[in-house]
Amino acid sequence: MAPTKKGDKKKSAMNEVVTREYTINMHKRIHGMGFKKRAPRAIKEIRKFAHKTMGTSDVRIDSRLNKHVWSCGIRNVPYRLRVRLARKRNEDEDSAEKLYTLVTYVPVATFKNLSTVTVDE
Repeated sequence: MAPTKKGDKKKSAMNEVVTREYTINMHKRIHGMGFKKRAPRAIKEIRKFAHKTMGTSDVRIDSRLNKHVWSCGIRNVPYRLRVRLARKRNEDEDSAEKLYTLVTYVPVATFKNLSTVTVDE
């Protein structure tokens, strides 16, 4: 790795309010799980993905996304999910986190040729 300059100020991506669409491959994330743990593990993996990509520890999952994950039962989780991750400012003053991530479901007909897209609101 190249050494960084001392005067080089990098803008923090954490303070930025942004919305992006991702495709999550759930099949590889729940591979090998027992049948009764697949849908709960899928929700945890969505949280982990949002935490890793957006950098906020406060992750909120929309009820429509939860219903879609559980739509085929506890053991038949969809192979792929198209989700919209929105990093937003926390309106609650006494909360420890300044930002939170809202994860919502995006219905698509096919997952072919989709990539990560930044959404303008």
